[in-house]
Amino acid sequence: MIRETLVPIAAGTIFGGGLTIGGMTDPARVRGFLDLFGAWDPTLAFVMGGAVLVMAAAWMMQRKLLRPFFAEGFSLPDRNDLTPRLIGGSALFGIGWGIAGLCPGPGFAALAIAPASAAIFVAAMLAGMLVVRLMEGQG
Repeated sequence: MIRETLVPIAAGTIFGGGLTIGGMTDPARVRGFLDLFGAWDPTLAFVMGGAVLVMAAAWMMQRKLLRPFFAEGFSLPDRNDLTPRLIGGSALFGIGWGIAGLCPGPGFAALAIAPASAAIFVAAMLAGMLVVRLMEGQG
């Protein structure tokens, strides 16, 4: 029960809270970060820097653990995970992020703050996910 339900809810709540506090649910702030030659907003750089520090600490802790606290084993990426599909999807993600000013996490968090505009983004994102599933024969 705890591993399957409460841990993901807690992690998602902390993640969403951090995105909200960092201002990442505001598309104008994200677009401001990407506007290098205009009114550049460095907020996203600080959010990314904080994420890098947390991840660095997690990597150091992981090396000392025999197994994760809430899983049977570690599932760590390697270079074999870098496929053309992943690279293409990452590029498409970045383009969409730059245009909309939102990515999935902040998009869902923004549903509580600006439901009308966030709902358009979330609906388009879910439609895109459905199209990919249908194209791959999984839908």
